[in-house]
Amino acid sequence: MRILLLTQWFQPEPTFKGLAFAKALQARGHEVEVLTGFPNYPGGTVYDGYRVRAMQREVMDGIRVTRGALYPSHDQSAFRRILNYCSFAASTTLLALSLKRPDVVYVYTPPMTAAAGAVALRLLRRVPFVTDVQDLWPDTLAATGMVHHKWMMKAVGAWTSFVFRRAARVVVLSPGFKRALEARGVKTPIMVIPNWAPQEIVEQAKAIPAQPSVPRSAGFNILFAGNMGHAQALGVVIEAAKQLHDRAPDVRFTLIGGGVERSVLHAASRAAGLKTVTFLEPRHPKDMGPVFADADALLVHLRDDPLFAITIPSKTQAYLVVGKPILMGVRGDAATVVEEARAGMTFAPQDADALVSAILSLRAMPVEARETMGRAGAAYYRDHMSFEAGVAAMDKVLRAAANQ
Repeated sequence: MRILLLTQWFQPEPTFKGLAFAKALQARGHEVEVLTGFPNYPGGTVYDGYRVRAMQREVMDGIRVTRGALYPSHDQSAFRRILNYCSFAASTTLLALSLKRPDVVYVYTPPMTAAAGAVALRLLRRVPFVTDVQDLWPDTLAATGMVHHKWMMKAVGAWTSFVFRRAARVVVLSPGFKRALEARGVKTPIMVIPNWAPQEIVEQAKAIPAQPSVPRSAGFNILFAGNMGHAQALGVVIEAAKQLHDRAPDVRFTLIGGGVERSVLHAASRAAGLKTVTFLEPRHPKDMGPVFADADALLVHLRDDPLFAITIPSKTQAYLVVGKPILMGVRGDAATVVEEARAGMTFAPQDADALVSAILSLRAMPVEARETMGRAGAAYYRDHMSFEAGVAAMDKVLRAAANQ
């Protein structure tokens, strides 16, 4: 087949359904082209070597990539974020219609506005498309506080429903997402394909030695890696650190990444005089090996919102493959994964007392018990969420869409 991958984020930006995914589909005999934007995530600044223009073409590891203009932004301004999403949608819709006709389009969402080009191809050139749903719009916009106006929520909801009706297949990352869409009345066939970990993380994990009896850094080290936004609600970490400062001063938190809440969290940590909380700048997944190796536990956390009970944060897969115990502060499907895998401990989100209790319980375990948790998580990933299994499932979905 000739497959067009339509995604707002692509390499060199950190995204796991990017270049490796395109190359895997190509290795299966397909002709693959990518339509994306100019790299600016997560900082909102265009990467060195790129300049926003109407269109740019390049070839990355044998994959043709076309980039459309967008307004680069990823800050707290809802207006600028909307401009970022809508500018990408407008430019790539025009570019999609100018490209050689594909047999099927794969659309990675969020944002749901990214599907505009695929919808145009469906309506004007009868090209089927598959939409991969990573966030439930407009629910996510409300849960993260990005959109407050009811008229805007209705407009986003109407657009999302329109996209689902026009799609040939809908792919979701969890059973909860499927139930939610079916409850909305979505009639398009829905398939559950769990996300996989970034290939760079998989490679890094291979080089991480088993946790030694004495940690590389002093103390019991907890790592959070990823976006620090409203949805992550990481104020709970600051509160937990305050409680543990005197009670268990060897417990240390490392928060690595960017996001709209990073500066707020950093300021709160400094105001509380917390020397046990360290903030590190974002780094590429291929450079994460040393910080993963230095961690005794890996933290996942989202706001206590019904929406997040049906999702599985993408860092869950990365943490599983790394093979370290997971502290999961998310209800529902994500907690079920950790419990089924026996890969760590779960706790109630936005509850500092619950986080402290989980940390102290994990810290009190023998090192061998924590190593067993890590190995169990890695085995669960290989059996249920691996890149190879995910690509094979997605290939099957794309073929079915193209042939309907």
